[in-house]
Amino acid sequence: MQRINLPKGFLASGISCGIRKESDKKDFGLIFSEVPANCAGVFTKNKVKAAPVLITMERIKNGIAQVIVANSGNANACTGDVGIRDALLISKEVSSLLNIPEEYILLASTGVIGKPLPTERIIPKIPFAIKKLSWDGGMDFQESIMTTDKKPKFIFKSFLIEDKEICITGIAKGSGMIHPDLATMLSFILTDISISSTLLDKALKEAVQESFNMISVDRDTSTNDTVIVLANGISKNPKILEEDENYERFKNTLKEVCIHLAKEIVKDGEGATKFIEVKVINAYTKKTARTLARSVVSSNLVKCAIYGEDANWGRILCALGYANSDFDPSKVDIYIDEVLVAKDGSYVSFCEDEVSKILSGDNIRILIDLKAGKFCATAWGCDLTEEYVKINAKYRT
Repeated sequence: MQRINLPKGFLASGISCGIRKESDKKDFGLIFSEVPANCAGVFTKNKVKAAPVLITMERIKNGIAQVIVANSGNANACTGDVGIRDALLISKEVSSLLNIPEEYILLASTGVIGKPLPTERIIPKIPFAIKKLSWDGGMDFQESIMTTDKKPKFIFKSFLIEDKEICITGIAKGSGMIHPDLATMLSFILTDISISSTLLDKALKEAVQESFNMISVDRDTSTNDTVIVLANGISKNPKILEEDENYERFKNTLKEVCIHLAKEIVKDGEGATKFIEVKVINAYTKKTARTLARSVVSSNLVKCAIYGEDANWGRILCALGYANSDFDPSKVDIYIDEVLVAKDGSYVSFCEDEVSKILSGDNIRILIDLKAGKFCATAWGCDLTEEYVKINAKYRT
């Protein structure tokens, strides 16, 4: 059985509360830091935000947290004042049983929108979830947040600051309703590093820009997107208070964690059969490169062409054109894997059979050379299949 290693001072659990129709599936999870931790978060840009997002966005401003409470099977979104009340009832119960301030508890939910949380099922089970907290509980927590996910998504990394080992664990869920500016995804990153909350926040925002905000499955941005990082300082490294070499080492490792989780989400995209990487090089600005890469990887027509193993490079150029970004179409070269399929924005002779063979694989690389500057960016996505329609046509049944 797979195991998720947790950094020092973190415990986790996951249980079934009967939120989901499959009553035996885990659907409620806890992450607990044995000491208060510095925290930071990034949340959905959808104007329609779920109750747990609204509460957590407010609480995280304090920069300190100790518990993450998460559930699947119910998004607690579009539930009005009742949704806020229900989330606070759960928060209050956890606070009372763990004897910690309620403002140290962060909340996250995922699942069906527009249905009240069944608090009558959840609250009686909270003592059991607390009792099950353990250093080995990471996989139980992972299972408790999965919805249409076909596989767990996690990563563990470690590095040294002086003679102190720093550990980082990332756990995520997400499969559908995935689009840049976050997605219907939850991601929780735990570390035992000692770092100021200000620098933790800065490092997370930079990492998210290069990872979770560069993926797309279906162009839908969710109501519940949440990325939270907790840093409890138990490693006892010299506290990071400035953007020095140690900060850069942590930031780069955090980025690696986020990119890995982001890729795992799109590889597990609903109905997906192919993983797509789009890299834009030689752009005027970093923003231009990011915008254009995201536009191509988000195009439903490009996704369908990849699924159909059709080297329809015109759809790629079209997706660049409507991105409302600065580039010269007459300079654009497009490669599928290493095969040049368009030069200077126009047709070039290439072997269709060779490209079809490339497109029959599981991992597709598209390279777009703007020949205009020195900046680059990479985005990740998946193909669009009939299975995606089937999954989402009957999501509530």
